[in-house]
Amino acid sequence: MIKFFPSSFKNRIAFNYIVSGSILIALVFLFIYKIVEYSVNQHVNEEVEEELYKHLDDVTIDSNDTYLIHVDQWRAREHNSISVNPVFVEFYDNNKLIIDKSPNLKNAELKLFDDSYNDKFLNSKLNNIPIRQIQTPILFDGKIIGYVVVAMSLEDFEIVSILKNILVISFPIIVILLFLFARFFAGRSIKPVSTIIETSSLITKDNLNTRIPLPDNKDELYVLSENINNLLDRIENAIQREKQFTSDASHELRTPLAVIKGTLEVLIRKPRTTDEYNEKIIYCIKEVDRINNLVDQLLLLARFENQNHNRKNEEVYLDALILDTVSLFSNQLKEKEITIKTDLQQDCVIKSDSYLISIAFNNLISNAIKYSNINGNINLILTTEGNRFLFKIKDNGVGISKDDLNKIFDSFYRSNPSSHPDVKGTGIGLSIVKRLCDLLQIEIIIQSELTIGTEVILMFNKSNPK
Repeated sequence: MIKFFPSSFKNRIAFNYIVSGSILIALVFLFIYKIVEYSVNQHVNEEVEEELYKHLDDVTIDSNDTYLIHVDQWRAREHNSISVNPVFVEFYDNNKLIIDKSPNLKNAELKLFDDSYNDKFLNSKLNNIPIRQIQTPILFDGKIIGYVVVAMSLEDFEIVSILKNILVISFPIIVILLFLFARFFAGRSIKPVSTIIETSSLITKDNLNTRIPLPDNKDELYVLSENINNLLDRIENAIQREKQFTSDASHELRTPLAVIKGTLEVLIRKPRTTDEYNEKIIYCIKEVDRINNLVDQLLLLARFENQNHNRKNEEVYLDALILDTVSLFSNQLKEKEITIKTDLQQDCVIKSDSYLISIAFNNLISNAIKYSNINGNINLILTTEGNRFLFKIKDNGVGISKDDLNKIFDSFYRSNPSSHPDVKGTGIGLSIVKRLCDLLQIEIIIQSELTIGTEVILMFNKSNPK
């Protein structure tokens, strides 16, 4: 039914409102009508019954088992007056023949029904005038010797019919007015929706900073507007990150490519010795390796942008995984003569993805080695604290300034690279670690001071959710 109604949201609200409202009004009108009808009928029936008893008192029985009517008495009660609440009376014998009737009937007669209608109130008509009548038998020694019929005009009680007409006419008028009022107030109520539509139509990919004004009332529309604004914030941040990522990635890839191109251009300008060729080729190979490493990290970073990554859920022995990761850096440790001290609690087992955790360990230990000084120290500590395992990686390297600590998880961000130009990196490692920690529900804390060192703390729940 609603689908054939105007599709305006305002009209649909008003329509649904008047459907329920009109049903309620119809029930109220019906209740009022029935109450008035019942009251009027009761009043009429009481008056007719009262007249009936009066006229039964005017009847006496003679010795021949026939009844006599005290004509002077019942006619003296103004039954011949038709101007005020007229009452009509007829007397019948046991053969249902008229004996006498009230003068106000003149040539008309009341209808005598069969005995099944005795002592029942009936609606009938007298010369097209609506009347209410009752008939009752006159009994003597258990036998019917006659009938008396009393009727009263209903013309003075037309209030029921008038009320019915008023209610029937007023109902559609009230419904129409109710619809107009409902449509008006519905329009005011959904004004914030119109604002949302207007504002959202102005928002494009180049204009994501526009926000929907919040309504004054903190109702459902306020929550909707607030949620849309939060969604726009997330979209804007995601696009900004994507733009920044694309810009940084292209810059990081362009640099080694430019170096390789420049080196090759220098080589072809004039003939070179074998040693010079070897030196430049080795240099180019290193740059290609750098590109490969960067591409691998970019692919890994893109892989974990989707938080619904299909990760494994297996038993991971953290102490064994840490030792395996350290063994991968034996050459780098020897080159910088770095001492690694381990204090690992045994049998620290969690349910998680060992491959993803190994990537996080690899990046963190690699950073600790790269940013440690020659002859530096790195401490790896694995302990239990309450319902968690704590893994700490502490070095005494160059450290990070406090101003840079809140940026170190951003892709391609490197803290003051000019102060340590010998350390090569892409600035993606910690970004990957952060995404892995979020995915695996691992809490990560980094504390650092310049020239003193850095401490990374990973907190694992003993019972990670699946």
